[in-house]
Amino acid sequence: MTLDHLWAGWRHTYIESITDGPGASDHVEATPVPAGEGSLFERILQLPDDEAFVVHRGVTCAALLNAYPYTNGHVLVLPKRAVPDLASLTDAEHTELWVVVRAVVQAIETAYRCDGVNVGMNLGRAAGAGVPDHVHAHVLPRWDGDTNFMTAVAETRVMPETLGSSWRKLRAAWPPT
Repeated sequence: MTLDHLWAGWRHTYIESITDGPGASDHVEATPVPAGEGSLFERILQLPDDEAFVVHRGVTCAALLNAYPYTNGHVLVLPKRAVPDLASLTDAEHTELWVVVRAVVQAIETAYRCDGVNVGMNLGRAAGAGVPDHVHAHVLPRWDGDTNFMTAVAETRVMPETLGSSWRKLRAAWPPT
């Protein structure tokens, strides 16, 4: 059995309407990945930012929303070129990767007012890497008590915010350079 995602983008609009004012009413899904040469992430990075939900593009690295997030605001930080592991990064890629991770943490904390942030990497298929040919870091907001029976029992996650709303929120919260 695989984990399902239950997108309830309308729910965030409702929550904002009774707390912070009206929310975005659009429901945006991820654009299909273009076919062609290169790793999954290299092909995604060929798309415009608003279609691929790219939060930031640097010189050698980028940050984009996970199309199948653990929670809203789940960002992937990766080099623009496919490398399978940390040892394969150039010094410039290594430095920029961690600079971007730090900026993503700051943007997530600003945008989501969360209680904590997970930062992690799954290096290799045995470690759980879904895209083992292109190293990437996961950065995602966490809240006290954010676990529930849906994930544990029903193997489903409820996502109260659309990817488009998460993308706009994180871009607006991106720290100045």
